[in-house]
Amino acid sequence: MTDPVHAPLLSVSDLTMRFGGIVALNDVSFEVERHSISALIGPNGAGKTTVFNCLTGFYKATEGAITLRTEREEINLVRELGEGFRAGDFVNPAAFGERLYYKMFGGSHRVARAGVARTFQNVRLFREMTAMENLLVAQHMQLNRNLLSGVFNTQTYRQSERNAVERAYAWLKVFSLEKDANRLAGELPYGHQRRLEIARAMCTGPRLLCLDEPAAGLNPRETYELSLLIRQLRDDHQVTVLLIEHHMGLVMDLSDYVVVLDYGEVIAAGEPQAVAHDPAVITAYLGAADEDEEAAP
Repeated sequence: MTDPVHAPLLSVSDLTMRFGGIVALNDVSFEVERHSISALIGPNGAGKTTVFNCLTGFYKATEGAITLRTEREEINLVRELGEGFRAGDFVNPAAFGERLYYKMFGGSHRVARAGVARTFQNVRLFREMTAMENLLVAQHMQLNRNLLSGVFNTQTYRQSERNAVERAYAWLKVFSLEKDANRLAGELPYGHQRRLEIARAMCTGPRLLCLDEPAAGLNPRETYELSLLIRQLRDDHQVTVLLIEHHMGLVMDLSDYVVVLDYGEVIAAGEPQAVAHDPAVITAYLGAADEDEEAAP
């Protein structure tokens, strides 16, 4: 096993995703360094959100490997979703039992438990719940869910509830939302909803936070404040961030590493300034110059 301290937190290798005859991702490979801010960019339809859906368990990749490295182990995120049966499994009871377990109980919740959280391009809050309730719901895997403890309201059960409330309030303070704790999420200003969704993701205790266009719909001031918050998550809370973003100013200012997709393939990867001047990236965003125009004096 690779030394987890120096190895990338996330390795994506030869990731392929097919929808029938359509190849949405074709042999996508990249790495995300621990405690970094990395960006996944590309034109509309390049496959960025499909990558996120594969990473976070909403899709199961057709081919390829996704490896998350914790301090203690390497986690195969594709396996967490439940791999298909193979011929040899049916003659090996142990292999069959293990494969059946993951088929029955694998899924996106296991990916979240492994330490990967995400937000969405369109805000997906529980609009009829308060901001505090949204953050409490996100902690369901961390609560004491023992039925008897709940029935008899034991001390450990009460302490678990108090811890959840304290954790939720702490994240509301980090995102300057403590005054909105008891307001319905659907009544909050759009910029506050964006921050609340990130705070909810942080309540799961992620190692890797995947942000899908977090600056979409924000004004310049809100975008600047968001960039400060993302840096704070990395610097003060040791969270690794992978984001999809069309706001190139934010990407260039915030990212340590940039991966560029076009038509489901990686066409460039590296430091922001190097990627910005890559001819393949310029062509993907601006289109190839017309040959007649190039020939014109």
